[in-house]
Amino acid sequence: MRFIFFLFILIISSEVFSKTLDENIPFNFSDSLLVIDNSVSDNYKTVIVKEINLKGNKVTKDFIIYRELEFAANDTFSISRFDSLLISSRENLLNTSLFNFVTFNLEFVREGNFAKTTVTIDFVERWYVWPFPIFELAERNFNTWWKTKDFSRANYGFFLTMDNFRGRMEKLKVLVSMGYDEKYEFSYQIPYINKKQTIGFQLSAGLLQNHETSVFTINDTLQYFKSESYYPKKKKYIGLQLINRPDIHNSQIFEIKYNQYEFTDSLLKLNPFYTVNGFSKVHYFSFYYQYKSDFRDYKPYPLNGYYFDFVLNKSGFGLFKEKLNVFFVQSTFREYWKLCNRFYFAYMLSAKFSSDSFQPYFAQEGLGYGRNFPRSYEFYVIDGQDYGLLKTNIKFELIPEKVQKFGFIPSKNFNTIHFAVYLNLFADLAYVKDDIYNKNNTLSNELLFGTGIGLDLVTYYDIVWRVEYSINKMHESGFFIHFMAPL
Repeated sequence: MRFIFFLFILIISSEVFSKTLDENIPFNFSDSLLVIDNSVSDNYKTVIVKEINLKGNKVTKDFIIYRELEFAANDTFSISRFDSLLISSRENLLNTSLFNFVTFNLEFVREGNFAKTTVTIDFVERWYVWPFPIFELAERNFNTWWKTKDFSRANYGFFLTMDNFRGRMEKLKVLVSMGYDEKYEFSYQIPYINKKQTIGFQLSAGLLQNHETSVFTINDTLQYFKSESYYPKKKKYIGLQLINRPDIHNSQIFEIKYNQYEFTDSLLKLNPFYTVNGFSKVHYFSFYYQYKSDFRDYKPYPLNGYYFDFVLNKSGFGLFKEKLNVFFVQSTFREYWKLCNRFYFAYMLSAKFSSDSFQPYFAQEGLGYGRNFPRSYEFYVIDGQDYGLLKTNIKFELIPEKVQKFGFIPSKNFNTIHFAVYLNLFADLAYVKDDIYNKNNTLSNELLFGTGIGLDLVTYYDIVWRVEYSINKMHESGFFIHFMAPL
């Protein structure tokens, strides 16, 4: 009863709070896009795009913006069709993560039986160059670190990223990280290398080495081996990706990568299944393919639309004596829609199926990493070769999206923010099939479920903060913190 009362007070107080933000402007699409006025729509059913003007894109090249628009100059549409294309074009531009704000302004002129329009698009660009020191926790998620609060399990170093390099949506990243994990990584992505803007590539390389690494899993919890004098595990890689984006919403990735691992004898003695055929050095080529169809309205925190991907991954082609052979297919489908008023629903289905070949411990991954875990199981890793995962969410828009401007900050890149708060209920189901490592673990080969309630803050620069209270099938409960959308 106290819990229900608390939720009631929270909802009412949020309404009062949202009405007291005198300097806030309600942020929705109709406020940032001038739709066709009645005098035009009453008399004309067709619109011609006369010209498109761009303002505020001081860094971003015009052709990058035009690629995301679903209309062009001299195109002719019905009034209703044009309105939907304006909405989807704005969503496409925001989903590039190049802009904080995108505003469409339309001016109409009547000519005969048509209405001609001039479309002016105003942009507030993001800050693209981020050279900053690194301090990050070397854990699967914040909650596993919070159990120990061990700052020795942290990384520090230097990170440079240029998200809109040369104004062409290219991405340049350089990472030098010390501390718990030593990482030296470089990647450079060019989204388009042809005139049609459909083909791009990415080159990446890196060295990762650890004084401490997970060596096996007991009771669905990672167990670690540590050495101060040497690195038990080293990894080197170099990879090349070919990216094909034939249209705005669909893309394909083809990647060839060379991988080299080195393991010490200590790891192999502790876990005979850690590597393949007992080799302390493992070399292999891997092939990765992904098809992706993305129709979400806002990728960092979607409320409407859907997402689908399909992945093929093959590690090892018999070219080296180690004979690594791991193959799996993986697919994810997510759908989001508005139920009514300020209520939204979303679900995610994800599945992975592997071949029957042996998967050494270092090359297998079940649930418990990234976004792939049932909520309320944050503390666990569920090893396995196959899995299925279902996540469901019902959201209530506690504080509708607002825009807040801070006049004391001179830079347009930072002085205007948007934010929204959502209250959500969730329930997840999962099943992991494990034929290799299930002897010392109990969560695999069992139906898992968890449920709970959460509060999400969404703001600019794709920032998402989540606080959740959940309970799992073992009746374990607690608060958990995350920094990405739940699904």
